[in-house]
Amino acid sequence: MATAIQRATLIDVIWPSIQGTRKLIVALVFSGIIALMAQVAIPLPFTPVPITGQTFAVLLAGALLGPRYGALTIVFYLLEGASGLPFFAGGSSGWFHLWGPTGGYLVAYIPAAYVVGILAERGWDRRWGKALLMMMVGEAIILSLGALWLIRYVPVDRVLMLGVIPFLPGDIVKGMLAAAVLPSGWKILARWP
Repeated sequence: MATAIQRATLIDVIWPSIQGTRKLIVALVFSGIIALMAQVAIPLPFTPVPITGQTFAVLLAGALLGPRYGALTIVFYLLEGASGLPFFAGGSSGWFHLWGPTGGYLVAYIPAAYVVGILAERGWDRRWGKALLMMMVGEAIILSLGALWLIRYVPVDRVLMLGVIPFLPGDIVKGMLAAAVLPSGWKILARWP
């Protein structure tokens, strides 16, 4: 039988009283962090999909807030950006982004955060190797669903070159950073008086 700490994310242990409205507020704050990270955008001239920092924040939201609130954070983020707030890559906004070439990546953030949240609750965020694997699972969900959607806009024989391969090095670096942050947080917490 799993103990409470084995089924908890880092934020649940740091802030055990966070429930209900407070957790919704934290999810809204994380949606703003994702929006800030989306402003770190590098357009690539050969693809409609830019390199952004938002996947780092998306996966951390799932790992820190758990599956339900991690996924809810993404729903908030998507609704905020679609409604006109300049929250998408490079300060863009509007419903078109959910239906355009990058829509599959954006919507894929929901299941990615959810799955990463489940893995974090099961302790995958405690050690660097498993945390890295957890982040790569999340990145794979985003890239796979994004590429499947991108097929609507680019020739199928070009989708890997335009929607997956250019993003692999950055995704590995973002995954390594997140994998370093999470176990470090647990180690600090274990030493906390």
